[in-house]
Amino acid sequence: MATAKSHSRKKRLWLWAIVLVVALLGAAWLAWGEGLRKTGGVGSAYAARVACSCRFVAGRDLDDCAKDKLEGMELISLSEDAEMRSVTASIPFVASDTARYREGYGCMLDEWRD
Repeated sequence: MATAKSHSRKKRLWLWAIVLVVALLGAAWLAWGEGLRKTGGVGSAYAARVACSCRFVAGRDLDDCAKDKLEGMELISLSEDAEMRSVTASIPFVASDTARYREGYGCMLDEWRD
């Protein structure tokens, strides 16, 4: 049977494990975050524009368009707004970009904001 002392010890162990994981994630973000944000931004912008053209110019289903993503773009998710004729590509916590279909121009990225 577990004692109060062993429960307290397990709780402290879990707390230290969580603190360690958060610290490691923070260190990784400091080390690689800026590069990840920049390359993620380029990848999400590319994926949004290509998927928008696939969906609203070629008329393919968005699930079929997702097959066109390049190797290394597995983390990018696609979503569409049929009413706005737009596709948003995003990498959670890193980057998100939207491309909209405009008659006569095709798909164009929304203006980037820093």
